[in-house]
Amino acid sequence: MQEMLVTIFNDKDGKNTGNLQKAINQLEGIEKLRHQPIIRTNEVGEKIVAMFETTKLIPTLFFADPWGYKGLSLRLINSVLKDWGCDCIFFFNYNRINMGLGNNFVKEPMDALFGEERANILRARLESISSPEERELTIVEELSQALRDMGGKYVLPFSFRNESGNRTSHHLIFVTKHFKGYEVMKGVMDKYSSSKSQNVASFEYNPATERQPMLFAFTQPLDSLKEELLRVFAGQTQTMRQIYESHSVNTQFLDKHYKQVLLQLEEEERITVEKHRKKSFADSVRVTFPK
Repeated sequence: MQEMLVTIFNDKDGKNTGNLQKAINQLEGIEKLRHQPIIRTNEVGEKIVAMFETTKLIPTLFFADPWGYKGLSLRLINSVLKDWGCDCIFFFNYNRINMGLGNNFVKEPMDALFGEERANILRARLESISSPEERELTIVEELSQALRDMGGKYVLPFSFRNESGNRTSHHLIFVTKHFKGYEVMKGVMDKYSSSKSQNVASFEYNPATERQPMLFAFTQPLDSLKEELLRVFAGQTQTMRQIYESHSVNTQFLDKHYKQVLLQLEEEERITVEKHRKKSFADSVRVTFPK
């Protein structure tokens, strides 16, 4: 890894980049990196987007933290995702975005983030939505759809709640074009979720659930997954991996959940499964669902 890793850091504040350089210099073994960290002091805007758009990137994990919304745009994200093996994570300041969508003074950055046509439709929809929860779901879903429309096939939001657990403070949103990146990040988000039901993660960090576990909804996600698989794949024969890859997108389920549910359906004699090792379910095992 020390032969291959290339790191580039950027902040428009020279004080921040100066402090970062001092901190990096003090890291033990930093001199062993073949490529020393690159630190730049630029404001993220048209110039940086144009640079990424005209540069063929090596496999890159791009993390953008705009603090508010300035500089964050669909063009910026797409300028990185365009190349093979490139993924993006960005800090989505939900509260600032929620307020900004109704503020004409920041119309331009909102249009850059959602796309002008989608932003206008979203503004109109939000006028009739009073529920905070519904507003949040609407805004995040519209952003996710905007990312998919530009080619970011797989989108994963992870939300963070305030200390009391009654309001979202921000999201981290992951975007990739390849299922493998989606699968790996899903596992990470599952691990760091603060609560689970039937071992299915909330994809949320909520400090309140650590003190009051009953705040997490009384849901039975695996029970509903069983019934949905019987409905969606009725009359079909698929391998476990095919079922997982086609159905798990835009859900909170991991491959282990599909294996668990398929084993249960097999025990209940509700599906037909080719021979496999007892109490395990390999990716290649073929499953036939009743019509």
